[in-house]
Amino acid sequence: MSTVMKASTAGASSSAPVAHNAVPPPPTASATRSSRIAPHSHIKGLGLNAEGYAASDGAGFIGQTEAREACGVVVDLVKSRKFSGRALLLVGPPGTGKTALALAISQELGAKVPFCPMVGSEVYSTEVKKTEVLAEAFRRAIGLRIKETKEVYEGEVTELTPTESENPLSGYGKTVSHVVIGLKTVRGTKQLRLDPSIYEAILKEKIQVGDVIYVEQNTGAVKRVGRSDAYASSYDLESETYVPLPKGDVHKRKELVQDVTLGDLDAANARPQGGQDIMSVMGSLVKSGRTEITEKLRREVNRVVKGYVDQGVAEVVPGVVFIDEVHMLDIECFTYLNALLESPMAPTVVLATNRGNALVRGTTDIYAPHGIPVDLLDRCLIVRTAPYEKDAIAKVVQLRANVEGLKLGDGVLERLAQKGHDSSLRYALQLLTPASILASISGRKEIQLEDIDEMGELFLDAKTSADIISKHQTSEAS
Repeated sequence: MSTVMKASTAGASSSAPVAHNAVPPPPTASATRSSRIAPHSHIKGLGLNAEGYAASDGAGFIGQTEAREACGVVVDLVKSRKFSGRALLLVGPPGTGKTALALAISQELGAKVPFCPMVGSEVYSTEVKKTEVLAEAFRRAIGLRIKETKEVYEGEVTELTPTESENPLSGYGKTVSHVVIGLKTVRGTKQLRLDPSIYEAILKEKIQVGDVIYVEQNTGAVKRVGRSDAYASSYDLESETYVPLPKGDVHKRKELVQDVTLGDLDAANARPQGGQDIMSVMGSLVKSGRTEITEKLRREVNRVVKGYVDQGVAEVVPGVVFIDEVHMLDIECFTYLNALLESPMAPTVVLATNRGNALVRGTTDIYAPHGIPVDLLDRCLIVRTAPYEKDAIAKVVQLRANVEGLKLGDGVLERLAQKGHDSSLRYALQLLTPASILASISGRKEIQLEDIDEMGELFLDAKTSADIISKHQTSEAS
């Protein structure tokens, strides 16, 4: 690695503490790294106390106290390994937090627990069989945590300077010859001179001054751990991860943990490249078309994984597979789902539906509660979600506005809460971002009532649009 990376002591000795000499960040430093804000990014868990009771709002979850407490019991069953062969069924109208509950269960089981959401209609693919889609989802929801000890350079980035030189391959233009990175820990700093290929990885990871990273000595692989907590502020997006300044020396031996899923390993083995060890398999993951994976291959992957688990190199991490609109599955899928639940390496299964008594798809005369066959229903613990009241809708809207960095003017929260109560919570939330764009165009930093009213005229809720079409059809018929 000496030809790729050279480390030299900069400033004080690496064994003595050094004051933070990096340039202080501007107020909106973290905003320079753009990231999509997911609809449920505010959900951090079920928000239960030590006795298992839910507050009206906790861990970013508003309302649905009874459903959250019931899901807390399910989490305890999963952790005590007493939920095998069963599934959780969430039943309620649209926009009542079913997806949020499934995500919160995953968060309660652990930060690195795989969460694999899908919609029932996804199984109707022209590329692979319906049962294959279900099998893939289950495999993606089973994680494998691989532990390795490697020599790394770790610290907070205090300097990031690419050095250019004349391009030797042409008579004009310049190219990056190397990059200099300053890394700081509690005990000191080091300056690294890195190969230009590593600089490409730095750009890909969107690393900047103030980030905590580590660079593997032997491979030159770069990993962004998070943003230094010295740069944290109350207005930063919740999607950003802040980490403390690393302890010890910059150069150290560190136990690295890599998380993959059985689905990743299945796909990699379906198109093997390089060596046969598990790290080579991971390195062979490439983007390609969807292919069916045989049961024989899956059994072979399971055998290899079991060997690594027995050696103590890896551990299996069962995750959560969430199937929304489960009533869209047909009788063939439900039968296969029963078999998957009996698998020795099955994840926690959470189903959701907004149907009452309905025809089981794939049949002509079998009606069942929620469109699910009775033999699968018998395996389910059923939890009900209730429609949100107006005050709860107001809290959710305010929480999402805070997460997205939006300011609401006088009366706006009340107006959106009323719209959500009259139509749906999702409709009220959908008006937030376009209203903020309209306010920005008008030169305002706050969303005003006029913005909400204009958005309400431009974008209709489902009930209003259905009434308009019904009246139009009635007038044509007469």
